[in-house]
Amino acid sequence: MDVKQLPTLAVLSDYVTVCELDGIKVVRVIHPKATAAVSLFGGHVLSFTPTGKKETIWMSEKADFTGNKAIRGGIPVCWPWFGKAAEPSHGFARTSEWALNEHRENEEGVIISLTLSDNAETRAIWPHAFHAEILMEVGDTLKVSLVSANTGERAMQIGGALHTYFNIGDIHQTSVSELGNEYIEAGERKPSSGTAKFEGEVDRIYTQAAKAVVIDDAANQRRITVENSGNNGVVVWNPWQALAEGMADMENDGFLTMVCAESAVYDRSVTLQPGEKHTLSTEVICK
Repeated sequence: MDVKQLPTLAVLSDYVTVCELDGIKVVRVIHPKATAAVSLFGGHVLSFTPTGKKETIWMSEKADFTGNKAIRGGIPVCWPWFGKAAEPSHGFARTSEWALNEHRENEEGVIISLTLSDNAETRAIWPHAFHAEILMEVGDTLKVSLVSANTGERAMQIGGALHTYFNIGDIHQTSVSELGNEYIEAGERKPSSGTAKFEGEVDRIYTQAAKAVVIDDAANQRRITVENSGNNGVVVWNPWQALAEGMADMENDGFLTMVCAESAVYDRSVTLQPGEKHTLSTEVICK
């Protein structure tokens, strides 16, 4: 995605503007260190390109930017649960309108803060009072943190994921390593070599992954390190051809140039008492 081409609605600072993309508003960062963009719809990172390097984040060419459905690609925010633990699948955060809370900047980069709090619509789905914040730190690296706070009077259980789609040159020449010795696939625990390679659909939760996993993107001659915290698993996903062809918002060959490596609390195992917070984060480092 060429974020520099988006129409500008408002100039917030030397490095930060608000832009329009079809039916959604996007906060755009153009800084000497990197360019980036995050949609207010879904609190959804759309792009991160370190200066002098290739785009790191994969976006579907058929992604829906009307604000009527979740966006395919980028970094969807799956919260307050991951997967089909409840309805809607992956929670409601990725289809909610987030508010721009603040932006800060210096010569090292830009920090964007977006927030979401409970309202009548969210309470109809999930009866809890909460305050969620996404911190997007753009510089030589991209760090995204999801801070969940219980603002109610009773405990709440949460899960979720920063569902990062990485832009790669060729899935056949890609591997993800430092994944540990076990994964869950279709509900079964299986032994792992610690490295995922791709010859068909992969949908796995690695439960013993290192803090930093490594994507070897051989076709682009680069390695992407993904440092996670606050998670209890790393989800690795590629839909392969048959699933891609069944998705209206993904091109048929889109699976060839993307891989997901997600910082996740996959099982709603975080319990927050009133006043408590939890931070789930992922940092993207390209070399």
